[in-house]
Amino acid sequence: MTLPLVRLPQDWTLPAGSLADRVVLVTGAYGGLGAAVARAASRAGATVVITGRRKRQLEQLYDAMVSEGLPEPVIHPLDMEAATPRDYEALADGLERDFGRLDGIVHAAASFNGLTPLAVHKPDDWLRALHVNVSAPFALTQACMSLLTKAPDSAAVFVLDDPELMQRAHWGGYGVSKAALERFVEILHQETEKTTLRAHALLPAPMRTTLRRAAYFGEDTTIHPMPDATADAVIYLLAGQAASARGATLDLRAQA
Repeated sequence: MTLPLVRLPQDWTLPAGSLADRVVLVTGAYGGLGAAVARAASRAGATVVITGRRKRQLEQLYDAMVSEGLPEPVIHPLDMEAATPRDYEALADGLERDFGRLDGIVHAAASFNGLTPLAVHKPDDWLRALHVNVSAPFALTQACMSLLTKAPDSAAVFVLDDPELMQRAHWGGYGVSKAALERFVEILHQETEKTTLRAHALLPAPMRTTLRRAAYFGEDTTIHPMPDATADAVIYLLAGQAASARGATLDLRAQA
């Protein structure tokens, strides 16, 4: 790890309305963690903009959130694999036009096609992992930088993975991309530490998600909790109370 590790404060609880009046953008919103974050941010009072490649799945998340009594999220389909700089600029322009602000981005989108030795790693899968997991978060954050730095307090949250595993055999492009993403967060922090934009990395504990099942296909993933607790920790990072954790990795793994 190149970023310092921090923990949630022991006495921390999620305050009601901690994201009131804020606008939060969630990528990969219909994935396990993305959907949990969208719900948690909505419960915390934010206007939530959900993005992802598949419009139908975004609509299903929209319907589910409304049926749960949550405020209506805003759907903005965005294919992180195929999007161009103009697509990201159009998203930022739309946020400014519709809301006049952006207070947070949660980069929950990820590309992972299974554990593969480098000798047989498909080049297309390698390039896709690097693009979706590193280049797309860079391009989206850059496009939204003006909005984020205009906000009185804003945050960009990037999801990492266990570095002790990522440096092992067969993690391929996904492992390399997560290492690169951490370095990106470090550079972003250094360039924004005197602004209102906070850069945060998040290192989740094992969760019951589709990505976990794909990576640990012999494991009973039902032994792990749903992503809700991790989503609550994301809300902590989005809110102003996490100012002391800027430029660090919030480590949610169990302490030895």
